[in-house]
Amino acid sequence: MSKLLAREKIDKTKIKRIFIRATNWVGDAVMTLPALEAVKDNFPSASITVLAKPWVEPIFRKHPAVDRILIFKKGEGIFTDLGEMIRAIRLIRKGRFDLAILLQNAFEAALLAYMGGVKYRIGYSTDGRGFLLTHRIVPSDEVLKIHQSAYYLSILRGMGWEAKSRNPTIHISQEDKDSADRILGTEGIKERDLLVGLSPGAIFGGAKRWPPDRFAEIGDRAVEEWGAKVLIFGSGKEKEICSHVCSSMGHQSLNLCGRTSLNVVMGLISRCLFFATNDSGLMHIADALGVPTVAIFGPTDHVATGPRGPKTRIVKHEIECAPCLKHECPTDHRCMLGIGSEEVWEAMERLRKEVH
Repeated sequence: MSKLLAREKIDKTKIKRIFIRATNWVGDAVMTLPALEAVKDNFPSASITVLAKPWVEPIFRKHPAVDRILIFKKGEGIFTDLGEMIRAIRLIRKGRFDLAILLQNAFEAALLAYMGGVKYRIGYSTDGRGFLLTHRIVPSDEVLKIHQSAYYLSILRGMGWEAKSRNPTIHISQEDKDSADRILGTEGIKERDLLVGLSPGAIFGGAKRWPPDRFAEIGDRAVEEWGAKVLIFGSGKEKEICSHVCSSMGHQSLNLCGRTSLNVVMGLISRCLFFATNDSGLMHIADALGVPTVAIFGPTDHVATGPRGPKTRIVKHEIECAPCLKHECPTDHRCMLGIGSEEVWEAMERLRKEVH
């Protein structure tokens, strides 16, 4: 059980406006969604405002627990960042928030809430920011070993508030679904076509990436044995990897890497019958959209950051040096290179039989 250090007890009936600092990465943001829903459960009549970086904003845009989103663009240079900090503090002050729940662990998050005049400021006592919090949650050793979605829920549990476990769920707009359909339609893909998505990238680093050639082999099997159309997903920074998958396939595929915004990508992924992926932000999105997903794990810990939904399966090998959590493998990358395409395809076949 985490330890709570607090200056005073919070009267929940007095909380009308809540400020939440979102995490900065796509996968992390998805894993905070159960905590966001728990906040709404505890404060059903309060308005909830989320401060988020632009690239994770679509994850919260249509969520029923969120009333307003503030975009935080810090990270573009020292003078720009100072101006953005001042702008954010002014917006927070203008919001006159009663309570701040800091899902991001950084010092900066606590500083924004403090300078923004939020009366109660709750978060983990990390990054030397404890003196800026009115309610410090000191995580126990057990909390540091659980899944990230439960880690964020434990902030509320540390306060003694109800926070039931649940799987992350993403809500997307009909407009984004329609945009996805238009893109597919211009590429000759019809509504009845069976779509398989591949996500061969991973921003974290090369150690998390299964070889592109093997993703290509999976794509070809999906075309030949399932009659599927294959979609390749990735960010703008992963264009080379995605192009490698496309050029390595014997059959035609649709490379969507870097072509659309995240909200439209979510619409496109929601159209997929199946998704095969490395441990990445798009893995968490596919899982949260309820798309049957096979995730390939090597250097990262599936217990802490793996997909949680009932339609997901993990392919990994028990290696003595894994999980190492390194960005790049210093040795032979056996945790990923030891996983063959046949093994991943068999996992996909088994999961398809279970869910369809």
